[in-house]
Amino acid sequence: MTPLRQRMLDEMRLRNLSAETQRNYIHHIAEFALRYGISPDRLGLDEVRNHRLYLLDEKIMSPQTVNGFVAAAKFLYTQVLDMPWSNEHMPYANVPITLPVVLTTEEIDKFFAAIGLPMHRAVLMLCYGSGLRIAEAVAVQIEDIDSKRMLIRVRQGKGGHDRYSVISPRMLRILREYWKLRRPAKWLFPSHLADEHIHQGTIQQICKDACGIAGITKRVTPHVLRHSFATQLLENGTDTRVIQVLLGHKRIDTTARYTSVTPRALAKIESPFDSSTASQPVKRKRGRPRKAQQ
Repeated sequence: MTPLRQRMLDEMRLRNLSAETQRNYIHHIAEFALRYGISPDRLGLDEVRNHRLYLLDEKIMSPQTVNGFVAAAKFLYTQVLDMPWSNEHMPYANVPITLPVVLTTEEIDKFFAAIGLPMHRAVLMLCYGSGLRIAEAVAVQIEDIDSKRMLIRVRQGKGGHDRYSVISPRMLRILREYWKLRRPAKWLFPSHLADEHIHQGTIQQICKDACGIAGITKRVTPHVLRHSFATQLLENGTDTRVIQVLLGHKRIDTTARYTSVTPRALAKIESPFDSSTASQPVKRKRGRPRKAQQ
């Protein structure tokens, strides 16, 4: 390991960046250095800008991927190498605002009916029934299920924070039936490898296969199930701040975007036009119109 990489790793740990963020930053900087064949501390702002354009124009990377490199470069040069560069020197790419994909209740039923193994079905049901991210669902431990309070503990979710989410009586019954079949010891969803939980990539592939079997044309991922959880809670009248806590969102505006995909809730809103006098039909007086005076 080079001294620069070690310095960057140390700085990321000191700033409590998650393990996934650390891996992503190292990956982006390693590719950046490999392209130029030189250590990043000998490269400058022009190379950073050119690499950003290279990712956009030649490799046709998504704006999210490009912004991952920009974030990594900002950290390296401003936090590790102390370069006096502002955000204007390394702007982020514009990310198109798109509405989250959600499934109807009919699509949900078809989706879960297409999953064969109880363990795979139970993992994805936690994404839908408790709003868990896929990384959180696969890492659930037996002791995280609080059947008395009907809660599930989420360990070290995004941002490195623990939280609780709801678990319904039906979900609890499904998990108990699954446990009786597998009887896992530590991880609720163990891998075939010793003392490891099932890999999230396995569940993502199961999710893709189930969509094909169910004939669902939408691009469904485990995160879509989480979106569906939040959207249906909103349609049922659950307060946005409660949903924010259940999802583990740091900012309320992240949760508020789900209001854009709840047409059933929006359809119930009464327009102020209906209560105004302008909405009343105009009453016309009978009789012949008077002639204009000369």
